Amino acid sequence: ISTPQPLSPFLRPTTMPAAAEPAPSDESHAQDSILVLADLTFRARLGSADASTALSALVESLGAAAAVTPAYAAIGSAAPAGLEARLGEKLKEELALLEKTKKDAEENLGESEVREALEKIGEFWKRVAEKDKAVAAFEDVMAASVGGGQKLDSVFAIIRIGMAGVDFPLVKANIARAKAMVEKGGDWERRNRLKVYEATYCLSKRDIPTASALFLDSLATFSATELIPYKTFVFYTVVTCMITLDRPTLRDKVASAPEILAAILDTPLLSETFTAFVKCDYKTYMTNLPVLLDHLAADRYMSTHLNYICRELRVVVYSQFLASYASVTLASMSAAFGVSPPFIEREIARFIAAGRINARIDKVRGVIETTRPDVRNAAYLAAIRVGDGLLNRVQKLSRVIDI
Repeated sequence: ISTPQPLSPFLRPTTMPAAAEPAPSDESHAQDSILVLADLTFRARLGSADASTALSALVESLGAAAAVTPAYAAIGSAAPAGLEARLGEKLKEELALLEKTKKDAEENLGESEVREALEKIGEFWKRVAEKDKAVAAFEDVMAASVGGGQKLDSVFAIIRIGMAGVDFPLVKANIARAKAMVEKGGDWERRNRLKVYEATYCLSKRDIPTASALFLDSLATFSATELIPYKTFVFYTVVTCMITLDRPTLRDKVASAPEILAAILDTPLLSETFTAFVKCDYKTYMTNLPVLLDHLAADRYMSTHLNYICRELRVVVYSQFLASYASVTLASMSAAFGVSPPFIEREIARFIAAGRINARIDKVRGVIETTRPDVRNAAYLAAIRVGDGLLNRVQKLSRVIDI
């Protein structure tokens, strides 16, 4: 798979303004700068010239002295002389001003002003890519918060820091923490945002079924633009649902969803591939699949699982095709997919051996014969097996009682 050039619009981060400090995240604001920084660093490491240029500009505009060395290592060039020291001096001045504001709030103002000052310090450490200090600062913000919504916002900020730093234990712990807080009482907007956070975490650890269910459930209420842009959210939803949902469900819940239709047309590649899958245009699907995988390789969360996703996207389409036939010739199937008969034979044989496709290949006749699993018989045998085990345990217990 080649390095994607250019990047898909679905995989480009929302452009951050060249301001000293981004505004607090909510549904109307752009993706969190720390996540933009992480995404650009990842793509610069892949060799994207556009990402490298944007990364060097973003590091300086954010004043992220701690990110200078890793950013320029990803770019593959030396950092400008004195850049890290210059940014460090500016940060000292800014931090001193923030600490002064906090002290004044503690001495002369109320609890809400103190919390606001602490939140600004947390945003400062997050912006400049000081992970540990940012997490500690948001813990202080949460301790100073009274309302459950404010506490949830601090937990969301910690989760974003963990996602940017690929600290999945931190992310997992704080998602569980946020779910517990929501159960005690939380507004619907934050509940829905939490679903997107959890779905993105599940995607990053290859729990595709859970991720697709959560993405689909959040489709009509998405507001977590501080985590991922809306187009990227739609991209994740479509790809994960293609892997996990059957064709009728995919057609009814995804292909007909107005939220999907409004965004998917912005990227013809994803639109064509998804439409080809739903309409059983297998030749177009197979033609577009390698290009789609190139774009997946440029995504920070999905690239790690690229081979798995590639395999699953092929399994579902082969299974969908074979479900319509009791038997089909290799030549016919290869023509439908626009590939050679030896290629289809190798692919199907591999998935049959792995237990992913219920079929067998008659090499002499050049035919693939599908084998339908007998669900009722399998359930009957399972019940008999469980019953035998239960009877054995009852007999052993009766002997003990008799003694």
